[in-house]
Amino acid sequence: MITDIESATPALCRLQLGSDLRRLRLAAGLKASQVAKRLLWSPSKLTRLETGENASVEPADVMALCGIYGADEETRALLMDYAAVTKTRRDWWQSAEYRPLIKPGFKAFLGLEATASSLHNYEAEFVPGLLQTEAYVRVIHQRAHPGISPKELDRVVTVRITRQEVLRRTVDPLKLTAIVNEAVLRRRVGDGALMRGQLTHIVELAETLPNVRVQVVPFHAGSHAGMNGKFVVLHFPEGATPRSIVHLENMADAWVSRAEGVVARYEEAFTDLQALAPGPLESLTMIKKAIKEH
Repeated sequence: MITDIESATPALCRLQLGSDLRRLRLAAGLKASQVAKRLLWSPSKLTRLETGENASVEPADVMALCGIYGADEETRALLMDYAAVTKTRRDWWQSAEYRPLIKPGFKAFLGLEATASSLHNYEAEFVPGLLQTEAYVRVIHQRAHPGISPKELDRVVTVRITRQEVLRRTVDPLKLTAIVNEAVLRRRVGDGALMRGQLTHIVELAETLPNVRVQVVPFHAGSHAGMNGKFVVLHFPEGATPRSIVHLENMADAWVSRAEGVVARYEEAFTDLQALAPGPLESLTMIKKAIKEH
């Protein structure tokens, strides 16, 4: 349950609303197909509501579902509040300022990230996006997109930095556990001053934010479970559907998997990496040593 609706994001309200509606349906002993048939809805409409995929939710739809499920007045009022947030506010990436700059795949990921309760991220080549400084973002995007205009680059940087607000949000800040290959500390992006600033930023976040944990897999650890490349496992609040998903990305595409077997495989890989890497304190010592070496 969201304790501070006034401060909650639309994405978080959509997820909580969907989870609560699904819980009420199951408690009423109804199948999704039965509910959709009674309301003359397509099955996909109810599915989108329960998974929080709609950009906004019609209060009338919520009232209709509460009536079928026999929800009490307090529950109805709470769910209506959630629906109202989705109708009256926009997630930042849906605003006119940002919408043209974000590809559909990344927009979908931002929605997932904004509603996740925790995120496990392994990176082999560069600093995880949620920990990047503005200067670091600028250089890696200039290198990846040589023809990018200064104006477009400024917008990309703004999007990337705004995304990091999930770590400091007042309502249930995202719990981030990031594991990086030692190569991330050694590979110089930009000049030495930029790298010192970037690595110092990681240390400061890990030391000041209780919801941020960073570990480093040293070269001497040898082969490990992350050698096939970067991955992100997102975990969602209790009662949400799905509970966890995997996000994968390469140069050409990005995609997610909700398959239990795939999610379990990547969760096991992350657990192995956590056990292989030194703990957070020793890992921060490694980062501080790399700062001096840059």
